[in-house]
Amino acid sequence: MENYSLQLNGVFQALSDPTRRAVIAHLGRGPTSVTELARPFDMALPSFMKHIRLLEETGLIRTEKSGRVRSCALERGGFAVMDSWLAEQRALWEGRTDRLEAFVMAEQRAEAK
Repeated sequence: MENYSLQLNGVFQALSDPTRRAVIAHLGRGPTSVTELARPFDMALPSFMKHIRLLEETGLIRTEKSGRVRSCALERGGFAVMDSWLAEQRALWEGRTDRLEAFVMAEQRAEAK
């Protein structure tokens, strides 16, 4: 459970930054080079690489070097921990709203009598 929490914290920390979210969105269209990913951002490449490393460490992306070009791609399995947590939250809140709806409907029926 502790490892799950650490993974989840890492994923949400990685996604808390707009630069990293933009990288993830770009990679959603397919693998690309670090140079291409960095182009829209006003920062030095070493600074941008810190974002790439964090995304890689959290398992959200993978990188591969071929010659002088480093390419990045989404690591879909890295999103599993977040997807699992979101599914748990969704089920919890759907159950609560279902109970609230049942309560409201029962109250309306009681008032109608």
